[in-house]
Amino acid sequence: MKRPLLDAPTAELASWMLERGHPPYRARQVVRWVFDRRAESFDAMSDLPKGLRAELDAEWIVFGTTLAHHHVSPDGTDKLLLRCQDGRTVECVLMAEGDRRTVCISSQVGCGMGCVFCASGLKGVERNLTTAEILEQVLRSRNMLPPDDRLTNLVVMGMGESLANLDNLIPALDRLCSPEGLNFGQRRVTISTVGLPEKMRKLADLDRQYHLAVSLHAPTPGLRDELVPINAKVGLGPVMEAADAYFRMTGRQVTFEYVLLADLNDRPEDAEALGALLVGRKAHVNLIPYNPVAGLPYRRPSADSIRRFERIVEGRGVSVSVRKTKGREIDAACGQLRRRSQADAEGPTVVPFGRP
Repeated sequence: MKRPLLDAPTAELASWMLERGHPPYRARQVVRWVFDRRAESFDAMSDLPKGLRAELDAEWIVFGTTLAHHHVSPDGTDKLLLRCQDGRTVECVLMAEGDRRTVCISSQVGCGMGCVFCASGLKGVERNLTTAEILEQVLRSRNMLPPDDRLTNLVVMGMGESLANLDNLIPALDRLCSPEGLNFGQRRVTISTVGLPEKMRKLADLDRQYHLAVSLHAPTPGLRDELVPINAKVGLGPVMEAADAYFRMTGRQVTFEYVLLADLNDRPEDAEALGALLVGRKAHVNLIPYNPVAGLPYRRPSADSIRRFERIVEGRGVSVSVRKTKGREIDAACGQLRRRSQADAEGPTVVPFGRP
């Protein structure tokens, strides 16, 4: 099996070049072709000698993932299902709004956190994604944009618990944010976590400017234990303390994600409790109306319930917004397309499709 090019740091690729009698600077040329010039094959790298391109093609592959499905919703949201070399699949989403071009990527195949309303974790976690598999989600999404367009924001909010794969995620993000990569601003990157206190503190210790989003979903320990089972092990208090520590150490305001589930966590008393939990903290609440998952019993709240909840939290002096739902027509909630694809695996092959 050929090795994905992005599995190797540039220094390792330079050593590979030198061992075969090629100038080490050729490694930087190859990397620039992938990051700057959107090459997806060695044949496209026209300023490399043909012999070198043939040698590269014999041992390496530019992207180890292949496109299994490409769905586009009427609002322009692109959802990609990528197949890894071991046959497992992972999702990423490209969203466009105004001047913003945001890609949402996954960090694991599946998820082990067990949030009861989420499609990603219905079958648990299978494995961590490699650094190359994380990078490829970003580059494949970027390559779908017009040549003069670029990504503006990156969110690690897809399948998996981001902080459970820090060892592969951080090298990928650091490379994307380096001049050798996409020269992406660290402050335009958001890492989401269900709330793993030790990992949150470890991320803070790395001295990066990545934005942290905590998937809270409930304002009290009992309700959070019910909706986010990992909370029974880590506790709501330690999660909030780690979020406070992240703000102190990085100066970056923490966002708290809150999926609104009808008649479960969208009641006025829940909004009052959420406001009481966050008042006085440098924090922002992102309310997310539930995107229904087939086979799960949870429902999206009414528009009136969402507005009421927002007003109550805001009335406690807490910054709050409601996330605009995008891509509902294409199963854009993380894990849904992969789940549907697995259910169809024994049926006829689905031909990828995109814009006409």
